[in-house]
Amino acid sequence: MSRSSMPVRKTPQFLIAAPSSNSGKTTITLGILRALTNRGIGAQSFKCGPDYIDPILHAKAAGRSCINLDTFMCSNNHVKELFATYSQNAEASIVEGVMGMFDGADKMKGSSAEIALLLDIPVIMVVNAKAMAYSAAALLYGFKNFFPEIKLPGVIFNNVKTESHYSFLQDACRDAGVEALGYLPPQEDIEIPDRHLGLSIASDINFDAICNKIAASLEKTVDIQRLLDLTARPLPSFKTPKPLHTLKPGFKIAVAHDEAFSFTYHENLEALRRIGDVVFFSPLTDRSIPPCDFLYLAGGYPELFLDRLSTNTSMLQSVSKFCENDGKVYSECGGMMYLGKSITASDGKVFDMVGFLPLRTSMESPKMRLGYRSVHIGDIHIKGHEFHYSTCIELEDVEALSCSVENARGANVDSKIYRKHSTTASYIHLYWGEDQKFLNNLMGLSF
Repeated sequence: MSRSSMPVRKTPQFLIAAPSSNSGKTTITLGILRALTNRGIGAQSFKCGPDYIDPILHAKAAGRSCINLDTFMCSNNHVKELFATYSQNAEASIVEGVMGMFDGADKMKGSSAEIALLLDIPVIMVVNAKAMAYSAAALLYGFKNFFPEIKLPGVIFNNVKTESHYSFLQDACRDAGVEALGYLPPQEDIEIPDRHLGLSIASDINFDAICNKIAASLEKTVDIQRLLDLTARPLPSFKTPKPLHTLKPGFKIAVAHDEAFSFTYHENLEALRRIGDVVFFSPLTDRSIPPCDFLYLAGGYPELFLDRLSTNTSMLQSVSKFCENDGKVYSECGGMMYLGKSITASDGKVFDMVGFLPLRTSMESPKMRLGYRSVHIGDIHIKGHEFHYSTCIELEDVEALSCSVENARGANVDSKIYRKHSTTASYIHLYWGEDQKFLNNLMGLSF
């Protein structure tokens, strides 16, 4: 058989979107991922936007890393390359959207809709029908026809109590020209509690049990095989990237990773692995940082583990010594808070931290700071995202990099990037998975 006559391999590829946040996108995504995994179908998940928590949950449901797709922090080509690369070895590719389908940083910029268009994949809507029946027809018709270039073949309803209720929704779908694929009934035992940064990832929650319950429920009331057939299409033909660099022999990179520090982009870690040998450690339980040439203190939930972090004095001293001895460090958000003098809990209790940076952060009187960031440092341009409730007090003059920081609409913001010795720290979570210039600069490396 000639190459040209070989059958084209098709796999299900779709994006799960919703009219608004809190419609049930994540719940249904987790259920579908686990249902496919239980069927022996290798499903690769993706998450639109800069979210850290949903990808962690996706990985638990599907047994493989979730990949962020973000058209603000990354170029369109990079997003397409990521989707193509990680879809190659998958039997299904599922993208969870962000917020409402058309909600972006600036109109549709960075939205679920933009990414569906970019990847040329269909959208499956999730609609919370708790207080809705035939009115779903107008809603679905609007989303289907507002931007006709987007393919919207099917919908799954959430919070549907009875078959009678679902019959009204099926009528609505027929008149709107969108196929009803099923529904998920309301169930308290599949709800994931919220934290102030989103869904909780606390270790005391049995995510396996929750995912299995959602999957079992979907198997009863959603036509999963029809969903797969409806969204099957040829594998993306986007060009996949070649490895950027080989390992730098002997270069050791230590990454903080535990319950307190877990907010890392998969591609940021891959970029680190292209440079050197990555080893993970826990500021909560380990006594010292491993021998390394570069230390990465990622963001997370340090405010939930203040007593354990503060009483692990051998680790605090180890990190402080590394920083004082001019070790190369990048710390972001929770990592920056950890390097400061102290963190004040929401109840006003103060916990000593590493003490290297002349900063104090506090969870008292929380105030949300949220948004994309575009950073210009000389000839380096890098993007990221800022999301925190803590406040920061500078105890003395502390050096900040000479740079400009803008939000998604190009307006200047006062977010700072601190610098002391060879330590760089900021509230901003930066994305270097596409362009390593900033990362190489931090490490003092050139290739």
